[in-house]
Amino acid sequence: MDLKDHIRSIPDFPKPGILFYDISTLLAHGKAWHHAIEQMADIARRYKPDVIAGIESRGFLLAAPLALALGTGFIMLRKKGKLPGITVRHTYALEYGTDTIEIQADAVKKGARVLLVDDLLATGGTMAAAVTLLEQVGAVVPAAGCLIELTFLEGRKKLSVPVETLLQYDS
Repeated sequence: MDLKDHIRSIPDFPKPGILFYDISTLLAHGKAWHHAIEQMADIARRYKPDVIAGIESRGFLLAAPLALALGTGFIMLRKKGKLPGITVRHTYALEYGTDTIEIQADAVKKGARVLLVDDLLATGGTMAAAVTLLEQVGAVVPAAGCLIELTFLEGRKKLSVPVETLLQYDS
């Protein structure tokens, strides 16, 4: 099955000049969605994760079912102020300004192998920040995984861990 057949391209979203790769059409197609999670699970098993971490918000859509498929736990990395309890945060630079992601302070046991998952790897800034945050709380991040990679943005160059992606787009 070619998963690209189930990804819709939307020009000029969210702003002019951007070609948005919309995964909602994949999510709506049961067989394609199941196939994507199975493929990601096959790759993830090689890294022997103890837990899967998803980046808000579309990363949750992949990380949660992936954790179920692997029989692991699932943890959330969220924007500032969205998680209850004591949190640990990491602020990182964007093209214009900064952003902050957080994790609950007790979400990861020191030394746990945490596979990081998001829907898309673009410039790599958010994913690199997520790796830093996970390592800050004592996790070992053996790899990161995404459904889609925009290779022309060279986001993987910002990452200190291997990156696995199912689909690559060159423009």
